[in-house]
Amino acid sequence: MAAGKFANSKEVIEPDMMKVVMYSSGFCPYCIRAERMLRARGVAEIEKIRIDLNPARRAEMVEKTGRRTVPQIYIGDTHVGGYDDLAQLDRNDGLTRLLTG
Repeated sequence: MAAGKFANSKEVIEPDMMKVVMYSSGFCPYCIRAERMLRARGVAEIEKIRIDLNPARRAEMVEKTGRRTVPQIYIGDTHVGGYDDLAQLDRNDGLTRLLTG
């Protein structure tokens, strides 16, 4: 999916938004899609935790989320889940509300 598709389909958010943390790996197409969607919604900063480079962070992710796949996305203190969860939240107009607190 092109980033432009996201930018045209929903409202873009201004800078005052919740912190976004994404557990990811360097070879994950869903991580790239999640980042594109978040950026299209106005997220300027995404704290990326590369689990492929640090096995301890992978263990941390599994412990926190109960999931083994990436991406795993947090917006503020809320665990959104993976890309499919993020896309569903966006389709239901919940992503904008969550990002703006």
